[in-house]
Amino acid sequence: MGSLFRSEEVCLAQLFLQSASAYSCISELGERGLLEFRDLNPKVSPFQRRFVGEVRRCEEMEKTFTFLQQELRAAGRVPGPCTESPRAPAAREALRVQEQSEQLAQELREVTRNRASLRGRLRDLRQYLHVLREGQRFTSLPAPLGSPPRPRALSEREPILDPSLRHHLERKINFVAGVIHPWRVSAFERLLWRACRGYLVASFVEMPEPMEDLATGESITWVIFLISYWGEQIGQKIRKISDCFHCQVYPYPENEASRTDTITRLHGEIQELSVTLEEMEKYLAEVLDKVALALPTWRVQVQKMKAIYLILNQCSFDVTEKCLIAEVWCPVQDLTQVQDALRQGSYRSGSSVECFVQRVPTSESPPTLIRTNKFTAGFQSIVDAYGVASYQEVNPAPYAIITFPFIFAIMFGDVGHGLLMFLFALWMVLYEDSPRLRQGTNEIWLTFFEGRYLILLMGAFSIYTGFIYNECFSKATAIFPSAWSVATMANHSSWSSAYLATHASLTLDPNVTGVFRGPYPFGIDPIWSLATNHLNFLNSFKMKMSVVLGIVHMGFGVVLGVFNHVHFQQQHRLVLEFLPEMIFLLALFGYLVFLIFYKWIKFS
Repeated sequence: MGSLFRSEEVCLAQLFLQSASAYSCISELGERGLLEFRDLNPKVSPFQRRFVGEVRRCEEMEKTFTFLQQELRAAGRVPGPCTESPRAPAAREALRVQEQSEQLAQELREVTRNRASLRGRLRDLRQYLHVLREGQRFTSLPAPLGSPPRPRALSEREPILDPSLRHHLERKINFVAGVIHPWRVSAFERLLWRACRGYLVASFVEMPEPMEDLATGESITWVIFLISYWGEQIGQKIRKISDCFHCQVYPYPENEASRTDTITRLHGEIQELSVTLEEMEKYLAEVLDKVALALPTWRVQVQKMKAIYLILNQCSFDVTEKCLIAEVWCPVQDLTQVQDALRQGSYRSGSSVECFVQRVPTSESPPTLIRTNKFTAGFQSIVDAYGVASYQEVNPAPYAIITFPFIFAIMFGDVGHGLLMFLFALWMVLYEDSPRLRQGTNEIWLTFFEGRYLILLMGAFSIYTGFIYNECFSKATAIFPSAWSVATMANHSSWSSAYLATHASLTLDPNVTGVFRGPYPFGIDPIWSLATNHLNFLNSFKMKMSVVLGIVHMGFGVVLGVFNHVHFQQQHRLVLEFLPEMIFLLALFGYLVFLIFYKWIKFS
């Protein structure tokens, strides 16, 4: 309990660790969280320290873990939290973790690369199939109604052109077919017409189904084009323009029989690729299952392993280089636990020589240590945000557990809103052990969850002050009957019909017998909600109460300084610091509080 109201007594100590058991001892100390290590090699570069190789190995494993996690997220999976707290791995176990993680990463790289290749090949085959189907429809168009019959154009000569041009063309007509992004169609068509001077016939149609763009991952409805032309130079221009617009060009068979054979062959290849891709997806799912199962534990183990080697880099070696020396800040009451942890670490490593701890006298000011639990941690964080108390000073956090929520409730007094806050915080408190709540990734949610007990008290105090203000969702409530009687005032006054018609506001006189029947049992009388000066009265009341309680809070903080002066035996500060502060506070703000109460008491 002493550490709650005042920081604990901390001493400087030295740890003497055998080289063979140093890793196990630091691991055991880290699991207990008892010490703060000092860097004994401040002038040595991080790249020149003893265990820099081990730290780099841990960083390489962390890079591998990052790749595995990215693959999980790309597959739509979220790695679950580590349900247990694994210990730092031994050297042999660390090698096993490194080998298994690298093997899984290599498998994922190969499977992902092969899957991407198969998906690209499958997409190309499907696009080629659609191109042939649409191209066959283009080159087999029936003659329009009313026109003279003409033979069906299959392959060789003017399949789309007007028959009147036959005597001008004795050349073979060729085709360029492919797909293009829908955003580039208009520019592509315009450039073709200008560059080829109209010596072509181009047809465009949207693909029946959307397909994925491998570059962006978006689902796009591609546009199929079929261009018929004559002349080799025109064909070269068309192909160059297609390359500039990133078109996917496919070979187009000249006769219908070849196109039919190609379509049949494409159907078979697509079916085979689909089966292969399905099997590969199953294998990829199995590998991802292994990664999702092992990755959370591996991450924690490697993080602890890296932290141990970073601590060992802060230690110094003795002249024989068989013993590591570390300096730590340690709570005095935990020295026996530190020695027990060293003994356990030596036993785990199999060392025959035990490590030990030795207290060292020092004139330096130790760091401040204040133990917290899940209830006081939120309030301690608020106090530390304004400034951490010096060593052995009074800790104001226990008093802030009451004062902070209550001062908030003075400004936020409402039964309805306070009840919502209270129920929300109560839900977080009741389900605080749920992994889903603890392992959230949203920063705002984590802030709420860490301060759940603070929000709980803020809501409870807001309900209390809401009853004092008699407000629920900013509306007045009549829990008890009003202490003012309008009927009595009307019966004993000269309020006539003409008077009521000309006066929009009426005044209740408490001096008339029966109009005021004594104070309201609790809080503000609900009849104030009907008064024209309701806001002026209530805001004045809240402001004055805030001023009174705020000045009392400031005075209490100054009084806490007396305990620091007495503890550090600095009696001169009582006269030179505490007394002037109290005189200044009471002469200015204390007089203000006196006037507030004097006005309340002497009002007539």
